[in-house]
Amino acid sequence: MKTILKILMIFLAITGASTILYNYTDITFGNIDFFTKHGWFFLFSIALFPRLTLAVSGLLVGSIEFGGFLWWLGFFFAPRILVAMLATVSYWHTNQILVILAWLIALGGESSEKFVITRRMRSAPHKYNSYEGTTIDAEYKVKE
Repeated sequence: MKTILKILMIFLAITGASTILYNYTDITFGNIDFFTKHGWFFLFSIALFPRLTLAVSGLLVGSIEFGGFLWWLGFFFAPRILVAMLATVSYWHTNQILVILAWLIALGGESSEKFVITRRMRSAPHKYNSYEGTTIDAEYKVKE
């Protein structure tokens, strides 16, 4: 039940934010269907490898929006959220389900990635607690 409630809250937040942006600002959302511009291979690759796909299709192919300071911040720190924002702006009118799935993957992927990294980093220093001495001692022991 918690998952359905989270999905509903994400859907309402995305719908509310896009409605506010569309009605009260001069942001225009795209009217192009996703599958007329991209295929299933692009969809799977952007979901599984967002940085690689953004770099290849942005720099080499030019099939996605590219550039700007915020784009580069999103590319380095939160690529899945960048993909979800680009999907919202480009395909909200034609592929709402795809945009919602992009946001679910973005929020779930970013949070689970950060959780796994922090859990591994917490357990990493404990591996070397049993060693007594300094790094200089360890360097001489390797040479002997």
